[in-house]
Amino acid sequence: MKFEVLILGSSSATPIYGRHPTAQIINVDEQLYLLDCGEGTQLQLMKYGVKSSRIRHIFISHLHGDHYLGLIGLISSMHLVGRREPLHVYGPPPLEEIIELNFKHSQTALRYPLHFHPTRHDAAELIADMETLQVTSFPLNHRIACTGFRFEEKKRLPTIRKEMADRIGIPKPYLSLIKQGHDYVAPDGSVYAWQDLTNPPRTTHSYAYCSDTLRSESYLPYIQDVDLLYHEATFLHDMHERAQETYHSTALQAGEVARSAGAKRLLIGHYSARYKELKQLLAESQSVFPDTQLAIEGNRYAVRNDT
Repeated sequence: MKFEVLILGSSSATPIYGRHPTAQIINVDEQLYLLDCGEGTQLQLMKYGVKSSRIRHIFISHLHGDHYLGLIGLISSMHLVGRREPLHVYGPPPLEEIIELNFKHSQTALRYPLHFHPTRHDAAELIADMETLQVTSFPLNHRIACTGFRFEEKKRLPTIRKEMADRIGIPKPYLSLIKQGHDYVAPDGSVYAWQDLTNPPRTTHSYAYCSDTLRSESYLPYIQDVDLLYHEATFLHDMHERAQETYHSTALQAGEVARSAGAKRLLIGHYSARYKELKQLLAESQSVFPDTQLAIEGNRYAVRNDT
């Protein structure tokens, strides 16, 4: 079982130097989620062996082309190969009109249900609540409406210490109550504390995604103590004025955000076309947050990896 991030695209604005516009696959125990869908995402999915049929949820941070222009093509291809399973798309409200307009004028009636969920750019919101995972969107500070996303595993119940339960002879109907914190009283009156009858639940983990944003303290509450933080690092800090003008961040600022948020690890990406080599960006971020890695296409980064 796993919780990991696969980088499909790491470039800002345009594809260059073999790098592609932003897209990521989040794998949580073999359930796949797509984060942003820049141009060429379909080809990247095929290159790295990811079947689009396994994607049930797509999250779009904002409506700059390098973050969503691959979406219509991907939705269309899912239709052409006979998809029947529902697809959930989360994004800024105008994205729904963009999708509908494309299919209206191509006279395409999708063979599968497409459910659109508008996101808010002015407040944090729980937007997806699955059995073992929840996804929260939160406002970023970009030139247009833009949201980040936090993927958080839900807290789990403890597991029963089977050998002990069998030795005591606890009837099966009582096991679920014990996991919920109820002690077991045996027929002879003996009391067994639920803590002694269970193993602690698995630690939960989290991943936060800050796509395009001016460095700001406004979104720090939503990424606090995250296990792995992805934060854009479009420029080196000697271009901080340009970053300010374009509502982007520098590698140094990404490191500062990770440090302020108490993140355990940092992943930087969304590299400007100015930089063919990325070592300087990495070094700059590591100068304030040592546990920084570069988002390299095709690499998988573990948020949790149970062995």
